Formats: sequence, structure tokens, C-alpha cells
Amino acid sequence: MKKVFFLKTCDTCKRIMKELDFTGFDLHEIKSTAITEEDLEEMKNLAGSYEALFSRRAQNYKKLGLKDVELSEEEIKNYILSDYTFLKRPVVVDGDKIFIGNEKKNLEALELHLK
Repeated sequence: MKKVFFLKTCDTCKRIMKELDFTGFDLHEIKSTAITEEDLEEMKNLAGSYEALFSRRAQNYKKLGLKDVELSEEEIKNYILSDYTFLKRPVVVDGDKIFIGNEKKNLEALELHLK
């Protein structure tokens, strides 16, 4: 799979999409097209856990009081599937490699990988 999961209204995603060359990748805008369970399962297998894909910066994370709750992997999976904002973004999958989020070291590794 060669996919980029991103949010078109996210300024950070827009900047990354503009700066890096994703030619040959399937661009998956997560607000207009829901993440499938199959895609999420593949991301989880590459990342090692659903938690690695889970955004604690989502507005609903605070609204729902999730910071005070110990979430299971299954609960995290269900939150990501039910609300796109719970997916860290962007997520870039290239074969057996996955790059999650917008941390500087992750983006540097992604840039090296794409060259």
C-alpha cells in the first residue's frame, strides 16, 4: 500500500503535502472519506499499536474527558474509526514503512525515505 492519510483543512498537512513529493501515492482525505477498518488494521500492524496512531490533541479528546481514562487498544481503534480527528496526521504508508504525525524527526525520516 502507498497511501497518505491527511486532512485538507489542516495547515500542517497542507504544508507537508506541498513540500514533499507524493507522486504514486493514493491520497486519502480522511474527512471526506472515512478510514476503513482494513486500512486502520494495516496501519496498526505497521505501527505496532492503535495507540501509536491515536491523537491526544483532538478536540474531542478533551471534550470527552479521555485524558482521565485508561483506554484499551480496542477502544482506541473504535475512537479512530468513529471520528477522523482521532487519527494522528498525516499518516504515510509506503509498503512496509509507516510515518505517523508531524514531529520533526518523523518528517525528516519521511523526507529521506522519499528521496
